[in-house]
Amino acid sequence: MKILYAAAAAIAALIAVSAPGLHAEGMKAGPLELSDAWARASSGHEGNGAAYVTIANHGGEADRLIGAKSDIAEKTEIHNNLMEDGIMKMRRVESIDLLPGESARLQPGGYHIMFIGLHKPLEDGASFPLTLVFEKGGEVALEVPVKKIGAGGAMKMNH
Repeated sequence: MKILYAAAAAIAALIAVSAPGLHAEGMKAGPLELSDAWARASSGHEGNGAAYVTIANHGGEADRLIGAKSDIAEKTEIHNNLMEDGIMKMRRVESIDLLPGESARLQPGGYHIMFIGLHKPLEDGASFPLTLVFEKGGEVALEVPVKKIGAGGAMKMNH
């Protein structure tokens, strides 16, 4: 019986490592490369969360990130933080341009994927599926690891 459990665990691990689209570390989707995906853990009372990723366009044509999908929240949107009249404000944006040969870094204090109305808190050590939607590159699925509160900077997501 122990051999059966060990074999099942080994097969599950192999599938998780080899399945396309699950890991964002250096993951390529056509000319696009996604890396450094992560989300900050949320406290139990926060209803919102955010995810971050670096997207490099190694192709000869521009592309655009035009959306994101996840079942962890009521809404999943692209947002940016902007300084307006000396006050930092967060705004929904329709897209992020991905110019040929350049990278877009979604990070705290800048562009990010916003989860509004989380169904449950994002817990340190967990992960969740996220699909990014590109104008030319189509849909790219990845698994986003959740890091402890305070990771990546001190920005708090308030709406």
